[in-house]
Amino acid sequence: MHRRNFLTTAAGLPISLRAAAEKPSNLLVILTDQQRFSALSCAGNGVVKTPNLDRLAREGAIFQTAVTPCPVCVPARTSILTGKSMAGTTVTANAAATDIVLDCGPSFDNLLAARGYHSEYFGKYHAPYKMATTYKNKVAYAGARVEGAPSERKQYLEYLDKHSPARPLRPGELLSKDFDRPYVPAILDARYKDPNAPSSQGEVYGWLQVPKEHTHAAYTVDETIGALNRVSNGPFSLTCSIGPPHPPFMNVSPYWGMYPAKDIPLPPNFRHDMTRSPYRERQPRMQKYQVPENIRAGLSIYYGMVKEADDNIGRLLARLEQLGLADNTMVVFLSDHGEMMGSHGMGSKMVFYEESVHVPLIMRFPGRIRPGTKIADPVSTMDLFATILDYLGVAAPQREGYSLRPLIAGGKANLPDYRVSEWAGENVPNFMVRTADWKLIMAKSPASRAQDALYHLKEDPYEMVNLLGAAADRAKYRQQADDLKSRLLEWLARAGSPLAGGVKERRIA
Repeated sequence: MHRRNFLTTAAGLPISLRAAAEKPSNLLVILTDQQRFSALSCAGNGVVKTPNLDRLAREGAIFQTAVTPCPVCVPARTSILTGKSMAGTTVTANAAATDIVLDCGPSFDNLLAARGYHSEYFGKYHAPYKMATTYKNKVAYAGARVEGAPSERKQYLEYLDKHSPARPLRPGELLSKDFDRPYVPAILDARYKDPNAPSSQGEVYGWLQVPKEHTHAAYTVDETIGALNRVSNGPFSLTCSIGPPHPPFMNVSPYWGMYPAKDIPLPPNFRHDMTRSPYRERQPRMQKYQVPENIRAGLSIYYGMVKEADDNIGRLLARLEQLGLADNTMVVFLSDHGEMMGSHGMGSKMVFYEESVHVPLIMRFPGRIRPGTKIADPVSTMDLFATILDYLGVAAPQREGYSLRPLIAGGKANLPDYRVSEWAGENVPNFMVRTADWKLIMAKSPASRAQDALYHLKEDPYEMVNLLGAAADRAKYRQQADDLKSRLLEWLARAGSPLAGGVKERRIA
């Protein structure tokens, strides 16, 4: 097996950890949707400010190379909850979120609930609903009808009716289909020029006319704070699943215009020549993401949504401290996947470029995780299942993910030096395998017409040069590509993936 000993930046230094409290420790998971790693000021972003998440990173561990198991909501969230790959969960698309029969679990929350943890979940669930049945609260569904479950949208609209009633539209405003409230469209909005144009959720950009105290993000955090107040005697496992910065891309005041579009630099790979890209056929369908004015406007809104999320997370963390719970609570912050927002001239996710698969992952656990720990080695958010249960002293069944506790502690960790992300589909790249410096993107079978790609991330962090794109390069870098492919095959064998045979037969193209 491809293994190496991982060390944190504190390698070689004595780490003094106090003994765990006799009282069982608590868990607070904070999840944003569609936030890429670079949308953190502690990750080096020079525009958006995330002081609360920055503080969380200073007081715990930040993973600088965490990848999503899949760059789409439901498959990613299901893998995060269960520690299983797509082969293990059989969840390959968002439609599985409404499946009340599909049993992918148990999730880490299911196991904690069986151990007596008071478990509640607030906000966007978006995973097969059967795993939500052990929460003490009635978890709301995010999509189509789930029998016996409340509607997340309906619950929030009822809340808005009490705190921010609907009003007639004013000149220049449109009606938000998601929130049933007025908004002023931005230049990227599908109805910017024609109010009657068809519009999907991902094509909505604008200034939402709702007070900041009553946005969906604020509402979700308020619900979680209410749960903290009720269950402060613990042990508890609470999840706060915040919607932003997932579309619809909307700001409320004061976040609207907080980061002026004119001051936002374009992504370095904005004008990428996609001739040799594995996504060259996808890019032409996204022409609006190839206009500088559009991308600056989109990033202005996106960063405003990130800042709104950070402010609300700050309220949640403050309440945790006020209740005297911070010292005995493991806090995990992550996002399910990222967002392209103009990088490579594309929007949305579903691709294996860094902006889509590289996600935030921060853990704080006073006395167990040393403050200021920074880990550069690749990990997966699928590793959270084993890691959380390890820290909380609950036996975890064998899954594809690994416990990151030895890695966090700074000692020898016999973990693979790579992580994998996957995506279902025909004639598209289906797998990404990356080490600290290299990334291979490839399809699942010899029959696929998808372009494979190899990137040397150390020298080409914005993935501009596909080293398999020209015949001369393919010959020069074939050994490196084959080494990464062998890692992928190793992982597919561990996962019991039915796609292993097709990957093995595919000659990297």
